[in-house]
Amino acid sequence: MTKREQIADLNSEALFADGFDNALIGYDASSFCAVYDYTNCLDILQKDGMTPEEAHEFMEYNVVSAFVGDFTPSFIHTMIQDYNDLDN
Repeated sequence: MTKREQIADLNSEALFADGFDNALIGYDASSFCAVYDYTNCLDILQKDGMTPEEAHEFMEYNVVSAFVGDFTPSFIHTMIQDYNDLDN
C-alpha cells in the first residue's frame, strides 16, 4: 500500500500535491493531512530542470501558499535530532 493510500484510508478527504509523492513523509496527527518534506520537494523540482532559485520560488508561490481547503497538505523543514545532546 502506498503512502497516499494509507493516508486516504485515514482521511478520505486528504489532498495531495501532484508530482511530489517521493517527498511525502507522513500525515499530521490531528487532521490526518498529508505532510511533505520541503527540501525533497525542491530536489524533485530541480531534477525536473529548475534552478534552485526557480524551485524555491515555485514552491513558495504555487505550492506552499496554495490553500485548497481544510485538508490542504503541509510542507515542513525537517531538523535532525542529536540524541546525544538532549539539552538543546
